[in-house]
Amino acid sequence: MTLLDIDALTLALPDGTELLRGISLSVAAGETVGLVGESGSGKSLTARSVLGLLPDRARTTGSVRVGGLEVLGAGGRDLLDVRRRRAAMIFQDPRAGINPMRTIGDHMTESLRLCQGVGGAAAKERALELLAAVRLPRPEDHCSQYPHELSGGMLQRVMIAGALTSDPTLLVCDEPTTALDVTTQADIVALLQELRDARGMGLLFITHDLNLAASLCDRLVVMRAGAVEEEGPARTVLLTPRTAYAERLVAATPSLTAPLLDAPQEVDGEALLSVRGLGKTYTPRRKPPVVAVKDASLEVPAGGALAIVGESGSGKSTLARMIVGLEQADTGDIRVAGRERTIVPRTRDERRAHAQSVQMVFQDPYLSLDPRITAGRAIEDALRLHGRARSRDAARQRVVELLTSVGLEEKHAAARPRTLSGGQRQRVAIARALAVEPDVLVMDEATSALDVSVQAQVLDLVARIRAERGLTLLFISHDLAVVRRVCEQTLVMSRGEIVEQGPTAELLAEPRHPYTRRLLASVPEPLSR
Repeated sequence: MTLLDIDALTLALPDGTELLRGISLSVAAGETVGLVGESGSGKSLTARSVLGLLPDRARTTGSVRVGGLEVLGAGGRDLLDVRRRRAAMIFQDPRAGINPMRTIGDHMTESLRLCQGVGGAAAKERALELLAAVRLPRPEDHCSQYPHELSGGMLQRVMIAGALTSDPTLLVCDEPTTALDVTTQADIVALLQELRDARGMGLLFITHDLNLAASLCDRLVVMRAGAVEEEGPARTVLLTPRTAYAERLVAATPSLTAPLLDAPQEVDGEALLSVRGLGKTYTPRRKPPVVAVKDASLEVPAGGALAIVGESGSGKSTLARMIVGLEQADTGDIRVAGRERTIVPRTRDERRAHAQSVQMVFQDPYLSLDPRITAGRAIEDALRLHGRARSRDAARQRVVELLTSVGLEEKHAAARPRTLSGGQRQRVAIARALAVEPDVLVMDEATSALDVSVQAQVLDLVARIRAERGLTLLFISHDLAVVRRVCEQTLVMSRGEIVEQGPTAELLAEPRHPYTRRLLASVPEPLSR
């Protein structure tokens, strides 16, 4: 039985710009179809068309049928029928899809009460059943919690449970595991497969992780520039791609087993960054204290690269934020280039000194860049704030030099973040961090939201900057294959403690700690010919 049938779908803006060109695909009951391709290829727009979530005033032709009902041009009543009974969507960022001012219980019962007319007590009972079905440990307690009290993996489970309130036959998943660590990703994927098989649902699954697509999807549709470039059985498409574009995507996919042409080189010498006994404990109101980081110690030599890996909540980002100076450490000391840094910066000069010694590149460059100002202005502000340019003309010249150094052009200085691609925004964020001329660059999941080809470009950029500038790197990631490519040393964190550390190649090949072995076991099987 065909649950979704898209035939020759085209979509154009009023100015004539074509965003989708002749898209055709189908999803059968019990089948998982993957959509892969670079950012801007039209994957998410195609997925949103299933629920009629298209840009205002867009012109469409072709057909999108969900369970036999035509979505294009459908009236309000028919669209509600599709969204309430036939199809549901899970988005990439669960925090953006759940009202932070309302409890999880409110989120779960609202649709049941307003859309299906279920009474309050029955709605709560059904919500508890669904939260248990997605294997949340304490459904009753979670109903009274707010989104900020749950981890990313737990919130993604809540989103899945909310999507199931209408018993959909088709589930559209838009990068639902992108921001999750490998163990949580494995749990979510196993859950989706279990629900698909138990309910006979169809899944339309968007991902940029081709190893995940190979292990999860029955068929793949490869998209490029708003059109279907290639399609077929998943392993056939990935192992023997017919088009150069698909072959390039496969080649850009990092793997734990593939040979490295640019393997990290061991770096010896005195420690540029030294951390001793760093600790951080949070004390929520009316709740027991939470130890985020406990007695953490590490060293990174000048020009070296150290990876920090672990599950969500393991303390890796908190540790990095303390090193950068965005969090106040309770205990321990930090030395950068032989200088002891104040762990509780109080004055403006102390905060500026922190920023000049260590800079951070965040996961989402769109959120870390001010949408109101241009890329050039963002970099120029950093230069002027830290006294790296004596005049306005010198600052502008330095902006162009920095943009060029990260593979962008002078014209990008006048662009605002919303007009740039994800990869271009991340390059701007790196250029802004380098403008301060820091001793250490911290990258916190800086490539996790990028598609494989853009991720490869950013990793090549980081390798080139390290080689040219001797930059010291602290690299936080949940992608162990990326860590293998970038870093000479790796440390593993679990529940706030460092449980294992050593040379990356040795640690990934022969992990000693059970937790590290579990992380490696959760990585999707790599593509192999």
